[in-house]
Amino acid sequence: MDSVYLVVALGAIVAGFVQGLSGFAFGMVAMSFWAWTLDPRLAATVSVFGALVGQLLAVFTVRRGFNLRLLLPFVLGGLAGIPLGVAVLPHLDMAWFKALLGGFLALWCPVMLMARSLPPITVGGRLGDTVAGMAGGVLSGIGGFAGPVPTLWATLRGFGKDEQRAVIQNFNLSMLLVTMGVYLGSGVVTVQMLPYFAIVAPAMLVPTLLGARLYIGISEARFRQIVLGLLTASGVALLASSVPTLLARHAGA
Repeated sequence: MDSVYLVVALGAIVAGFVQGLSGFAFGMVAMSFWAWTLDPRLAATVSVFGALVGQLLAVFTVRRGFNLRLLLPFVLGGLAGIPLGVAVLPHLDMAWFKALLGGFLALWCPVMLMARSLPPITVGGRLGDTVAGMAGGVLSGIGGFAGPVPTLWATLRGFGKDEQRAVIQNFNLSMLLVTMGVYLGSGVVTVQMLPYFAIVAPAMLVPTLLGARLYIGISEARFRQIVLGLLTASGVALLASSVPTLLARHAGA
């Protein structure tokens, strides 16, 4: 059991730093540690808790670029999307879902990394922001993947570093608050999970603050590289967790 707690702490440390630096991706990074040692339901709940703690810390440490008018369409779309994701979840083939989403991120984001002078999207406006937020809400309801689509859309729209950070950070915070509220209201969070919460919160505190401090000093171009690199890594991680399952199905057919 002590080794399990050590893995939980290590995952929280690394994921906290990445979230402090980028404004998202706690769950993606933490699950790469926890998926191998924790029960899936426990891992998902602790991941949401850690990501929520990280976002609350970030709100008080990185506040530049906040624009309520820009944020609101994302959040409204996300809140509308969460119940859709929850409704779809029982009927969804999760392996194929992860493979398709992962393949898209793993292929498209490196293309964007290489296309440094890619012109920003100028059509869609607030309607596009709402649709991107709704997609993030649906994906959050399905499996806690709130960040990738709105982050990619904000990058395509050419948002500045602080502007994009503020939108994604506060969008994720809103989605995580709703998700944790649903978990608490439905009894997903149990007394047995509290020791894990007690490990994650202090373990991620300093790394998250260090990541946020480092963020302040990086350039627009470097931030774009970090965001697209993390989205690419997210796609690869989704493929790594889904492709073996699909291959095993095919072999057994």
